[in-house]
Amino acid sequence: MTGTSAPDLVGRPLPALSLAATDGGTVDLSALAGVVVVYAYPRTSPPDAPPLPGWDVIPGARGCTPQSCAFRDHHAELRAAGASHVFGLSTQETAYQREAAERLHLPFPLLSDAGLRLADALDLPRFSASGMVLLTRLTMIARDGVIRRLFYPVSDPAGNSGDVLAALRSDLFAE
Repeated sequence: MTGTSAPDLVGRPLPALSLAATDGGTVDLSALAGVVVVYAYPRTSPPDAPPLPGWDVIPGARGCTPQSCAFRDHHAELRAAGASHVFGLSTQETAYQREAAERLHLPFPLLSDAGLRLADALDLPRFSASGMVLLTRLTMIARDGVIRRLFYPVSDPAGNSGDVLAALRSDLFAE
């Protein structure tokens, strides 16, 4: 695994770079005003595809679909609690992510960091599996381009959106 210790991310500005999004546009996280939630996940697989060899024994690898579905199911509450934007982030190509976004009916875009530009700029933790470099699961809450809260490690992917919702409702993110 490479990457900085997660607590070092709090207080850091998001880098100015554009990431391809599943809605067909690009997103520069540093330029977004307000509260932005970004959950990084290793990868999604099509429902009919077998898991990668050894996937089940990699700590924190499983749970990408339940995590995305939980953010989908809590999306309206996250927005009501002050999140201006919600994004999923992985190193998968946008076309691959688009299939997952459509299949899971996500009301927010997934962002592709296939070139590892964001991962390198923030020194995000990552790991390798089957020849792919994948992001270690973490969630960032930023306000006006600065990371204010970090969830790492994320041991309960399906419960992560509830933790984020509680943080958004706390005094830390009150206007």
